[in-house]
Amino acid sequence: MRICFVCLGNICRSPTAEGVMAAVLADAGRSSGFELDSAGTSAYHVGERPDARSQAAAKRHGVALPGRARQLVRADFERFDLIVVMDRRNLRDARAIAGPTAGAPIALLRAFDPLADDVDVPDPYYGAGDGFERVFQICRAGCAGLLRAIDAGGLDEAVAWTAERAP
Repeated sequence: MRICFVCLGNICRSPTAEGVMAAVLADAGRSSGFELDSAGTSAYHVGERPDARSQAAAKRHGVALPGRARQLVRADFERFDLIVVMDRRNLRDARAIAGPTAGAPIALLRAFDPLADDVDVPDPYYGAGDGFERVFQICRAGCAGLLRAIDAGGLDEAVAWTAERAP
């Protein structure tokens, strides 16, 4: 299964989700058979490593954030089996990039967390305090739920949840 996580600049939320998903899969002994990546809907940070604050939050939990920022492109919708976006703005932008013939379905990450109190993963970039830790915890809950949904064949439910809450 090929999954691409998407946020605005691809330096905070989506690389965190990618790293957390890799850790969730490794902990479950399921790393083989998955291809993970992340991208941003904008080109603001192309080529940059994940934000140092995201890396620090992940490192505290033993999670690495690999890669460099890149922009989501239309071809990603054919390359990946699922596009997982962090918020409603990312969802709108990803739909625009995909165009009318998108191959991969798109779901909000929080669609996979039954305890989510919001549909959006907050962007911690300009915030203060524990925003990066909060994003890490949200990604951990969402990625654990994503693996459960994959195992249960429940991806369609998350895609429908996304469409219902962010038409």
